[in-house]
Amino acid sequence: MSVTGISANRQELLQIADAVAREKAIEKEIVIEAIEEAIQKAARTRYGAEHDIRVTIDPKTGETTIRRFVTVVEDGAEEVNEYAQKRLADALRDDKEAFVGKEYVEILPPFEFGRVQTQTARQVVTGKVREAERERQYEEFKDRVGEIVNGVAKRVEYGNVIVDLGRGEGIMRRDQSIPREQFQVGDRVRAYIYDVRRETKGPQIMLSRAHGGFMAKLFAQEVPEVYDGVIEIRAVARDPGSRAKMAVVSNDSSIDPVGACVGMRGSRVQAVVAELQGEKIDIIQWSGDEATFLVNALAPAEVTKVVMDEEAGRVEVVVPDEQLSLAIGRRGQNVRLASQLTGWQIDIITEAQDSERRQREFTERTQLFQEALDVDEVIAQLLVTEGFASVEDVAYVEPHEIASIEGFDEETAEEIQARAREYLEKEAAELDARRRELGVEDGVLEVEGVTLQMAVALGEAGVKTLEDLAGLIPDDIRGYYETKDGERVREPGILDDFNLNPDDAEALIMRARVLAGWIEPEERIEEELDEEDDALAEADAAVEQVLEGEG
Repeated sequence: MSVTGISANRQELLQIADAVAREKAIEKEIVIEAIEEAIQKAARTRYGAEHDIRVTIDPKTGETTIRRFVTVVEDGAEEVNEYAQKRLADALRDDKEAFVGKEYVEILPPFEFGRVQTQTARQVVTGKVREAERERQYEEFKDRVGEIVNGVAKRVEYGNVIVDLGRGEGIMRRDQSIPREQFQVGDRVRAYIYDVRRETKGPQIMLSRAHGGFMAKLFAQEVPEVYDGVIEIRAVARDPGSRAKMAVVSNDSSIDPVGACVGMRGSRVQAVVAELQGEKIDIIQWSGDEATFLVNALAPAEVTKVVMDEEAGRVEVVVPDEQLSLAIGRRGQNVRLASQLTGWQIDIITEAQDSERRQREFTERTQLFQEALDVDEVIAQLLVTEGFASVEDVAYVEPHEIASIEGFDEETAEEIQARAREYLEKEAAELDARRRELGVEDGVLEVEGVTLQMAVALGEAGVKTLEDLAGLIPDDIRGYYETKDGERVREPGILDDFNLNPDDAEALIMRARVLAGWIEPEERIEEELDEEDDALAEADAAVEQVLEGEG
C-alpha cells in the first residue's frame, strides 16, 4: 500500500485503510492504528526522536492530527528529557496551576513525507498489518484443532505441502502425509488439523493425513451413528497407506458398532478406504476388560491365553502355532498396531513355546526339590504338581497339606519338612557368610523386610550400610523403564529378583531412614501431634477460666 498521500487526502487514507482491512480480513481500526504509528514514527524522524509525538486519525473524516506533548515531572526526577518533560518548578513559573503529571499539548502542522520517511512508514504499516493478520489467523484456527479442512496445494517444498485454506495457510509435513501420495500445485487437499502453534514467524497450522484423528473424523462424516455419538471411536492405530485398526463401542445395545461402521456391503468403510489411498482398516469391538480388548485387537489371529503384567505395562499372548505369523503380521505390523491401539507392550509366543517354558519350570523345580530335600524324582514331581514352588513353601506349610498328597503320610511329611528346614538353615549360614564377606553391616538386616538374600544382593550392588540403603529411591530397588532410540528399555533394579511392588520398595527405604535417624517414625510424629493438641487444649481451658473470673 502507498503511504505517500497520507497527509494530502483524507478520504484516500480511509479508502486505503478499508481496502487493506478487507484484503487481509482484519479490523479497519487495526489498519488505522498502524497508519497512526507510521506517521508518528515519521514525525519523530522529522522533529527529533526525543519528542513525545502522538498521532490520531479520525476514523470518520480521515483528519490527521499531530500533537507534541510535554509532561510535568517532579523536581527531583533524574535524567529529565527537556524535549518531552518539564520539572514542576519550571512549569510553575509559567503556569500557577501546574502539577506533576500535567501535559501541555502543541498541535504540529502536517508535512509531506520524504523518501526515508515514506519507507519507514511503509515498513511500520506492513509490519503491523502482518502481525494483525497472523493474530487473526491464530484466533480463527486455534479452536479448530481436530477438524477436517479442505484447501488447495499452494507450494510443495521438499515433500512438505503448503495448503491454502482460504483465510490462512497450513503445512502438511512429509511425515504427516500418506506414503507414496503426491500432491501438485493446485490439487485439492483434504486434511486434519492436529495442532495450531503461535510462533515468531506466524501461526503454524499443522495438517495431517496420517493422524489417527483424520480417520476417525472421516468415519464421523460417513457414519451418522458416530457423528451423533451413539457409536464412539475409542482408539485408532495407523500404519498410513497400509493398514489401520480402530476400536469402536456402542452406547445403544441394539446397535452393532462394527457393523454400522462397515455399512451395507462395506459401503461406509470403503468410502474411508478410498480417501486413505486403499489403507486396509480392521474395525474391532472395544471392551472395558483389557484382556478381552487385547484379544480383539490382535484379530484376525486367534488367542488362547493372555498373561498381563500391569506393573511393567507388558502382556504375554499365547497363540496356536499356526497362528503365529498371522498374529505378528507382515513385518510385525499386526502386533505393532495392536500395541498402539491398546497401549500395552505385547509379546507373542506359541502354545509350543508356552508348553516348553512350563515344562522347563517344572523340571527346574523338580531338580531343586531333589537336591534340597534329598528325595527321588517322583516325590519331587508330586510336590511341584501340588503347587509347591520353593523350599520355603515346603518348610513352613501346615504338615497336613503335605500329608494329604496321594502316597504321602504324616511321617513322610514331617521328614520332608525337617529336610527343608535343614536346607534353609544351611543356605542361610552360607548367605550370611557371603554377606559378611561383601562387607554388608548387621544394621542392614535390622531393617524390617530385608532378608539375607536381599542383603547379599545389596552388597553385590555396593549398598553396604544403613545409610547406603536409606539413600536409595524405589526405582533403584525395583528398576525402571526409559526410552532409548524410540524403544522402551528396562533398567534392572538391585532387588529385581524379589518382585517388590512400589509400596514395599518405598516402605523398605523409609524404615531404613527411620533406623538411620534421618526421619522420625510415624508413631513418634503422631505422639508429638497428640501432645501439641493436649497442650493447646489446656491453654484454651486456662484462657476460658481467666475470662470467666473477669466476668
